[in-house]
Order: sequence, then structure tokens, then C-alpha cells
Amino acid sequence: MSDMTIARLGKAAGVGVETVRYYQRRGLLPVPPSAGGIRRYGPEDLRKLKFIRRAASAGFCLNEIGELIRLDATNDRKRAAEMAGERLAHLDRKIAELKTARTALARLRTQCTGGGKGPCPILEAFDPA
Repeated sequence: MSDMTIARLGKAAGVGVETVRYYQRRGLLPVPPSAGGIRRYGPEDLRKLKFIRRAASAGFCLNEIGELIRLDATNDRKRAAEMAGERLAHLDRKIAELKTARTALARLRTQCTGGGKGPCPILEAFDPA
């Protein structure tokens, strides 16, 4: 596992080659030196790639993930906890927005299937006119 190609690295982390290259362009993953025209990746590269994927799944943007990677190197627990708190607050706001949207859409659906006459309340609600 210490001599992986970019394809094997991506597969091991559950991402495509282009995703690995994108993270490299963004500075989140290092580009290893080329040996005979082929770049080789090791366990630390896989660990970092999985770290990026898990942080992204938690909702962190790539700039924040870059900061988390730097914090991982210094073990700055205080800043990591602060960032997690900010992310939680953002998720709580998003959940509240989604709940509001769900309630409104459920109400419109009930009105639409209620057998009333005239235009569909759902389509009417989305019409900008």
C-alpha cells in the first residue's frame, strides 16, 4: 500500500483521479515526485485524502479543510473546536431553513390535492409573475 498510483490512491479513498488532482491543485494534497514518469503515493497520502473526504462530508468547505489540515499538523484543539462550533451553527441554520421549506411545500401539496378548482397552488407559488 506504500507504492500506490494515483488511480489506486483514489480508489482506496473512494474518489476519482480527477478529484485527487483537484485537491492537489488546491494545495490540500501534495504532489509527490515522479519516478520514471509515475507518481507514487503512500499511506500518509491516503490518510490525508480520507481526512479531506470526511471533513467535506461534515460540511466544511475546501478553504476550511485546508485550515483543518494545518491544525492537524499542530494539534490545535481550540481552533478545531471553534471551527466545529461554527459549522454546527451553520448546519442548524440550514436545518431550520429546510424545515420551513418542507412545511411550506407540504401545505402547498395538501392544497393542490384537496380537489379545489383553479390553478395549482404549487405551480402558482413558483411562478415569479
